[in-house]
Amino acid sequence: METVYEAAGGADGMLRLAAAWHERVMADEIVSHAFHGGAKPDHTERLAAYWGEALGGPPAYTTTYGDEASVQRRHAGNGEHDEMNHRAIACFDEAVIAAGIDDERTRSVLHDYFAWTTFNTMYRHRLDDIDAGQPVQRWSWDGLEA
Repeated sequence: METVYEAAGGADGMLRLAAAWHERVMADEIVSHAFHGGAKPDHTERLAAYWGEALGGPPAYTTTYGDEASVQRRHAGNGEHDEMNHRAIACFDEAVIAAGIDDERTRSVLHDYFAWTTFNTMYRHRLDDIDAGQPVQRWSWDGLEA
């Protein structure tokens, strides 16, 4: 069966999606605050690799950039920010369209993945809550994989 990663265009699709999302969040007056310290020059490539791995693609993130705990630590400790989360999800939904992902089922699954990870893994409030050695959370057509 085709993975979400493949349905979204594989590595090229993830790169288009990451670039479109990054462009939108940097233009958003609220979400751009998450990048107040700047973004790494290869942020788009790193993000594309991470999303690709999470959506059923190859382990491009964990074999090149780091592990799940390092991703969560980079995003942790910033307090509650529901408005930012909701706006980031809206930017993601717009980016999915801009990236040329036309299939409604794929769009829906991508939305569900991004909304879930935004509220459940990316923004833990305490670094002590992040376990070392955990795998990238994988998402399929049926949602979070066990």
